[in-house]
Amino acid sequence: MSSDPHSPLPFGPDRAFRLIVSGGGTGGHTYPALTAVRTLAARLAVHGRALEVLWVGAAGGLEERVAASEGIAFTPVATGKIRRSRNPLKMLSVANAKDMGRVPLGVAQARTTVAAFRPDVVLATGGYVAVPVGLAAKLCRVPLVIHEQTVRLGLANKALARAAARVAVSSEASLELLPEGARRTAVVTGNPVRPQVLAGQADKAVAALGLDGFDRGLPTLYVTGGAQGARQINQAVTAILPWLLERANVMHQCGPAAVEELTARAAALPADLAGRYFLTGFVGAELPDVLALADVLVSRSGAGTIAEITALGKAAVLIPLATSAGNEQAHNAAHLHESGAAVALPGEVTPDALREAVAPLLADPARRDEIAKQARAHGRPEAAERLVDVLLSVVAEGRA
Repeated sequence: MSSDPHSPLPFGPDRAFRLIVSGGGTGGHTYPALTAVRTLAARLAVHGRALEVLWVGAAGGLEERVAASEGIAFTPVATGKIRRSRNPLKMLSVANAKDMGRVPLGVAQARTTVAAFRPDVVLATGGYVAVPVGLAAKLCRVPLVIHEQTVRLGLANKALARAAARVAVSSEASLELLPEGARRTAVVTGNPVRPQVLAGQADKAVAALGLDGFDRGLPTLYVTGGAQGARQINQAVTAILPWLLERANVMHQCGPAAVEELTARAAALPADLAGRYFLTGFVGAELPDVLALADVLVSRSGAGTIAEITALGKAAVLIPLATSAGNEQAHNAAHLHESGAAVALPGEVTPDALREAVAPLLADPARRDEIAKQARAHGRPEAAERLVDVLLSVVAEGRA
């Protein structure tokens, strides 16, 4: 099916299109789902069709807050979370057993919800809350599409892969890692990126953030550890900050908790370097413009970050979060590193290691551009449209 929004829909305008979406717990599962919902609504609107959405998730979770902010109806179900451990015996814990006992209740609740709402399709984007909803879709004979944001399937999507009409993955590298029975239904869509991220303007960042002290003749480095910041990254960057500022402008998103400490340290910078340093606890609506201004990034390697870096084509030094579920951030970073699309620094990163990784990217525009080019080759800025194609196609197949 074509991703041209003006292409005819494969079914008639008899009623509003109904979608149940499930996935959450983290932004990595929640925001791709939200982007897909927005994109589907826009596609349908071109054809004069309405979209009715019900988000099914965990009570009090991020997905409930996001749904409320978007005016999307929300229904909670019971969920069970598996607490991972490299030691299989530790996974046989009382907490895991108790939570797994909640899954049948969640499936029953979700089945009632699916049967009452009568969706055309169910989209599950991962997180433990998606399991009961995906199983309920199968029981109610509603087509299920699952979407995986990382290179390797998470536990929830592994559990649902064989029940899905389509398994949408973000990378070609994921295909060979799928369960054998799921490969025939797999399609590479990429990981949906918010359209506004792709439309940033560097000059707007300079104006909005007051970056008049930046030397636009130098490359600009954007450092981020995610919304809450990352102590490991903050410490390594702070230790080499004067060295960095001799070679680049630095935008440093450190997390709200670290602002006071790092502001005090920055006060000791020489005046000629201080103007090239911008410190903030959080970057909000300005993020697209900040990314447009950045020539090099130092960041974690969550699925959302990877999708943005590759869609934009940015050179990056990736420092995976060691405690990410299934070590997914390390896999994401290694996948790009091995293809020359990023520099990965796994494990405990020292200031010297960071300096060694960043130095050639700041000093050599050709090296920087080559990594950016390779990153762009992995990017899929049209991922949301492709995922909408998948949703519409499985509905069309069911009605054929």
